[in-house]
Amino acid sequence: MPVTSEQQKRMQKFKNRGKNLLEMRRQRVETEVELRKARKDLQILKRRNISVSTEDDLTPEKNQVAQIPLEEIVEVLKSDDQHLLLKATMSIRKLLSQHKNPPIDQVVEAGVIPKLVDFLYHHDAPSLQLEAAWALTNIASGTPEQTRAVVEANAVQGLIVILSSPKMHICEQAVWALGNIAGDGPQYRDVLISFNVIPPLLSLVTPCTPVGFLRNITWTLSNLCRGKNPYPPMGAVQQMLPMLMNLLQYDDEGILADASWAFSYLTDGSNDRIHVVVEVGVLPRLVQLLAYADLPILTPALRTLGNIVTGTDEQTQMAIDAGVLSVLPHLLHHPKPSIQKEAAWALSNIAAGPSSQIQQLITCGLLPPLVELLEKGDIRAQREAVWAVANFTTGGTEQQVEEMVQAGVLKPLLNLLAIKDAKIILVVLDSISSFFLAAEKLGATQKLCLLVEELGGLEKIEALQTHENTFVYRAALGLIEKYFPDNQAENSVSETGEGTAPSPFLTDMQDCFKF
Repeated sequence: MPVTSEQQKRMQKFKNRGKNLLEMRRQRVETEVELRKARKDLQILKRRNISVSTEDDLTPEKNQVAQIPLEEIVEVLKSDDQHLLLKATMSIRKLLSQHKNPPIDQVVEAGVIPKLVDFLYHHDAPSLQLEAAWALTNIASGTPEQTRAVVEANAVQGLIVILSSPKMHICEQAVWALGNIAGDGPQYRDVLISFNVIPPLLSLVTPCTPVGFLRNITWTLSNLCRGKNPYPPMGAVQQMLPMLMNLLQYDDEGILADASWAFSYLTDGSNDRIHVVVEVGVLPRLVQLLAYADLPILTPALRTLGNIVTGTDEQTQMAIDAGVLSVLPHLLHHPKPSIQKEAAWALSNIAAGPSSQIQQLITCGLLPPLVELLEKGDIRAQREAVWAVANFTTGGTEQQVEEMVQAGVLKPLLNLLAIKDAKIILVVLDSISSFFLAAEKLGATQKLCLLVEELGGLEKIEALQTHENTFVYRAALGLIEKYFPDNQAENSVSETGEGTAPSPFLTDMQDCFKF
C-alpha cells in the first residue's frame, strides 16, 4: 500500500531494520529534523577580533596612530619605511575591527591583501606580523567571497609559517585566522589540511599554553573536523583525535564545548568514522559531560552520543556500557526542550536496536520519562518520543511491548493523533498496529481493542478517515477494518453485559493491563 512506502522513507533513516529486515542501520539525513544537522547551535564558526586592548607591547605606538583614510593607506603601503608600513597596517586593522559595518569589501577591493600576506614573512618586525595577521583574521571572518580573497592571496602558507613564531600573540593570531578560514567550509578546510596545518597546530598545546590560547586552538581544530561534503580526510582525523581527547579532559567551558563539538562532527557519519572515534576511549568522558549544567558543553556531548548510537549494535552497546542510560532519564526531564529532544532522539536510536538493548532501556527506567515526554513534552521532543515508541514496538518482544502498555504509553500516544503533522500521525498509527500484532500473538486482541476504545483512541482513529492526507486516511481505515468492524463493538457490549456502564477492567487499566 502507498502508506507503507511513506513509512519506509522514515524508517530507512533509522539504524533499525524497521519494516525491512535487510536494512538494519539508520542512515543519517540532512533534511526535516533540525537536531540531525549537527549544527553548532551555541558556538560560532567564524570570529572577528575587535579587541582594542591586546595591542600590548608589540605595538607601542598604539596611542599615536590617527585613523587614515583608506585611499591614503594604500599609498603609504607602497613605502619602504618600516615605521610607515606599521602605521598603515594598524590603520587597516582598526578599520576592520569596527564593531559595526567594518569595510571589509572596501579593503579587499583596495588590493591590500597581498601586502598584508607579504608582511607575515617580516620576521624582523613582529609588530607588523601581528597587525597583518590580525587584519587577515578579520577579513577571513566575513563572507565566503572575502575569505576566498584571503586564501587566493596565499595567506594560508604565511599564516602556517608564523605558527612557529617565538611571539605567542602572533601564533595565537595566526591560529585565529586559520580557524576562520577552516570555518568557511570543507573546501578551505581541506586546503589547510593539504598544507599540513595540523602538526604545527598540535605542537602549540603544551602544559604552559595559556587557557585563552588553548580555547582558540581547540576552536580551530573543531572547524577542521567540521563538514561532511566531503568529510575531513581520515588521516587528518586520526592526527587530531588524540589531542582532542586530551583537550576533553580540561575543566574549562570553552575548551570542553569546542572539543565536544569536534567529536560531534567526527561522529556524524558512517559507522567506520564512529568506530575511529569510540576507539580512542571517549565514551566515558562524554557520559560525564552529560552531567554538566552548562548548555554549551551538554549540547555537543549529547549530540555526539546521539550520533554514536546511530551506529552498529556493538557501538551502541559501548555507549550503554559507558553509562549513557543512567543519565538519559534526567535529560528527558531537562528544562530545556532542545535537550529533551536530543535525549529522545538518542533514546529512539537505542530503541532501534535488538531486544536485548530494549530490555536494558526498560531495566534502567526509561519508560516512565518516555511516557511523560509524550504527555507533556515540547512538540519537537514528542516527535522523537513517538519514534522511540515506533522503534520499541518494532524490535521488542511481545512481553516488552506489553510492558510499554503497562507503563501507560497508549494514552499519550493516542492523543498525538490530533496533531497536525501527518508524518507523525502515520508513525503513531504504525505503532498502534504493532501493539495489535503483539496482542494477537498473546491472544489479547479483544482486550487491547477495549483499552484503545476506552482511552478515546477509536474516536480519534475514526476521525482520521476524513484526513486530507491519503496515507493517513488509508492507515486509519486499515486499523478500523481489521480491529474495529461495526459488529465488534456490539459483540463487546453484549459479551460483557455492561451496556454503557464502565467496566471494572477499565479502571486504572494501563497500570494493570496484561495481554
